[in-house]
Amino acid sequence: MGILSYLLVFIIIFNIALGVSIIFLERKDPTSSWAWLMVLLFIPIAGFFLYLVFGKPISKRRIFTWDKQSRIGVKTAVQAQLRSLEEREFVFNHKELEIYKDLVYLQLRNDDAIFSQNNNIDILTDGEEKFNALILDMQKATNHIHMQYYIMRSDELGERLAGVLIKKANEGVSVRVLYDAMGSRSLKKSYIKRLKNAGVMVDAFFPALFIFNLKINFRNHRKLTIIDGKVGYIGGFNVGDEYLGKKKKFGYWRDTHLRITGDAVRNMQTRFILDWNQASRDIILYDDHYYDTSPSGDVGVQIVTSGPDAEWEQIKNGYIKMILAAKEYVYIQTPYFIPDESLRDALRIAALSGVDVKVMIPNKPDHPFVYWATLSNSGDLLNAGAEVYIYQNGFLHAKTIVVDGKIASVGTANIDVRSFRLNFEVNAFLYGSGISEKLAQQFSKDIELSTQMTEKLYEKRSIGIRFKESLSRLLSPIL
Repeated sequence: MGILSYLLVFIIIFNIALGVSIIFLERKDPTSSWAWLMVLLFIPIAGFFLYLVFGKPISKRRIFTWDKQSRIGVKTAVQAQLRSLEEREFVFNHKELEIYKDLVYLQLRNDDAIFSQNNNIDILTDGEEKFNALILDMQKATNHIHMQYYIMRSDELGERLAGVLIKKANEGVSVRVLYDAMGSRSLKKSYIKRLKNAGVMVDAFFPALFIFNLKINFRNHRKLTIIDGKVGYIGGFNVGDEYLGKKKKFGYWRDTHLRITGDAVRNMQTRFILDWNQASRDIILYDDHYYDTSPSGDVGVQIVTSGPDAEWEQIKNGYIKMILAAKEYVYIQTPYFIPDESLRDALRIAALSGVDVKVMIPNKPDHPFVYWATLSNSGDLLNAGAEVYIYQNGFLHAKTIVVDGKIASVGTANIDVRSFRLNFEVNAFLYGSGISEKLAQQFSKDIELSTQMTEKLYEKRSIGIRFKESLSRLLSPIL
C-alpha cells in the first residue's frame, strides 16, 4: 500500500472514532449528532476541522464562580423565595400574576433567578433612542459603569461611547468594558489601548490563543450595562453603526432593549460580575455599593441566564412554559426562528388549541443559511393555524415574546439552537399587564410594516428556495 492508501485508511478510522465519540461519549442531542455524522461522512477531512472549531462541546463544569460571601447571599434569597412559593405564602403585588407562580418557581430552580416586583421599565425600540438614553445615564454616573456587549465596533457609535467612558474614567468613576472576542473581532487594538490608557478596564471573553480562536461557538452573546448599581440596560442592541440604521445592507434596525430601575438591576449586576470575573484578572469583590437599588415601580422581573456550561436550557424552558400557559395569544419576534422539536411542538399545541400564535421574522438575511432555515421552520407553523409575518421596514433583530398581555420576555436569546445551547445569553422575564401590553402594542405596530406569509404564498416558493430551505434545515442543528 502506498502513502495515500495509508492516509485514506487513517482518515476512515479516525472519522469512525470521532463518530463513535460524538454518539457515545459526548451525549449530544440526537439531531445534532446526526448532522455532524453527515458532515464527517460527506466531507471527511474538512469535516474533522469543522468539528474541532464548531462542534467540540464545552465542559459542563460551571465556568463562572463567585466568592463565598456573595454566593451565600444569592442562595439564601433563592431558597427563601422557593420555600415561600412552596408553602403558598408568597405575596404577589398583582393578584392576576399568581397563575404564573409556577413560571417564577421554574426560573428560581433552573437559574437562581430571584423574583423582584418593584421595577420600572422603559421600552427602547430605536437605536438612536436607546443609545441617547444610555449615554445620558452614563454621563450621570458617579461610582461605576459596567458595560458588556457581544459586538463592539470602533466606528462612529463606538467613538461616541468611548468619549463618554474616557471622560467618566478621568472623573474617577470605575469603568469596566467586557466584549466578546469573536463578536468584536473587528474592534481596533488602538481603540482598546486608548480606553485602557484613560483608566478604563477592558477585557475580552474567550480571547483567541495566538491568532486563531478555536472557540467560534460558546460565545458571550449578552448585552448588559449597569450604572452605579441603580440603572440597567438589557436587550438586543449591540454597539455599531448598523444598529442606528446607518448601513444600507440592513436599512432601519428594529430591535428591543429595556432600561430597568429597581431590584432587578441587582441581578443584572450579579450576572456582569460573574462574567467579568471569568474573563479578567481584575476580580470584582462583593460590595454593597454595586447593589444600590431602590423600589422604582411595580413590574415583576426575573433575570434569567443560560449557557453551554449549564445542565438545563433555562431560557428555552422559560419560553416553553410561557407558551403552554397562554390562553389568548402568543406574539414572538425573532431574527432567527430555528426551534427544536420541543419548542416547535409547544407552539403547534398552542395554535391547535385556539391560541392566537403570531411569529414575526425579518425579510432579509444577515446569515443566509440561518435565514432559509428560519423560513422553513416558520412555514411549518402555518398548517397548525399560526400566523407568520415578515417585517419589511428594515431588519428585525428583536428577541421578544408576549403572552396574553400579562407576561413577556425580552433579551439576547434568539429562537435557535445556538442561543439555547451554545451561547451565553441573558433575558428579562417580565410580569405585569402594563409592560406586556406595551410590548403587544408595539408588535401590532410592527404588523402594519409587515407582510403576512400565508400557506398559499408559501407553497408558491420556487424550487431554488425549497432546495435552500431543505439544505439549511438539515444543517440547522449545528448552525
